[in-house]
Amino acid sequence: MAEIQSIHQITTLNEIVIDYCPEVCRHFPDSGEIHITYDEQRGARWRSPSRFLHGTFGAHIRCPSGNTSGLNYNIYLSSLEGDKNQDEIDFEFLGKDNTSVQTNLYTNGVGGREQIHPLGFHASEDFHDYVIRWGPDEIAWLIDGEIVRQEVRRAGEPWPEKPMFLYASVWDASEINGGDWTGKYAGTDAPYVCVYRDVRVPIGTLVKEEEAAE
Repeated sequence: MAEIQSIHQITTLNEIVIDYCPEVCRHFPDSGEIHITYDEQRGARWRSPSRFLHGTFGAHIRCPSGNTSGLNYNIYLSSLEGDKNQDEIDFEFLGKDNTSVQTNLYTNGVGGREQIHPLGFHASEDFHDYVIRWGPDEIAWLIDGEIVRQEVRRAGEPWPEKPMFLYASVWDASEINGGDWTGKYAGTDAPYVCVYRDVRVPIGTLVKEEEAAE
C-alpha cells in the first residue's frame, strides 16, 4: 500500500523548461497557467525540469478554438523527445477533430498502439482534466476523473520503464501521412492558443539526471 501511495501523491509543477520558441510560450506561476500560441508557422514545447519514474501526471487543458486542422497539441510523457529509443505515453489532440483525443504508448521507440477516444464535448470550449497514471504494471488515461483506457502489463511484454519528462507542445503535423493524421493546416483562425492549468507531477518519484542517464 505504501508504494501505491508514493506513486500517486502529486504536487503542482511550478517551474518549466521551454525547449524552443520561448516568445510564444508563457508561464504564469501565480495563476498556474501555461499558454502556447501557434502563429506564423511556429509553435513551442515545454517540459518539466526533471524526469520521473512512475506516478500520476495531469493538467486541465483548454484546446485552441477555430479551424485547427493540421495542428497537434498534447500532453505526454517521454524519456527524451527526439531519442529514437524513447519510452512515451501520450494524450494527443488531432486538430482536424476537437471532439476526440488520441492515446498511445511507446517502448524503446516502438509505438503503433494508438486509440481514438470520443470526448462527448468540444475540447476548446472549456477546461477538462487529462491525467496519465503510470505504474510499474499498469497505465491508465483519465479524462475528468473517468478512465478512458487502461493497459496492464503482461509477462514478457515490453513496457515503458525509463524515467520520463512531462512534455506539452503545439506544432504543425499536417505533413504526416499526407495530412491524414491531423488534417492539412488551414491557419484561418490563427493565432491558436492552447492553455494548460493546474499541471501536476508526482511526489517522491523524481529521478536525478545522472541516474536517468545510466
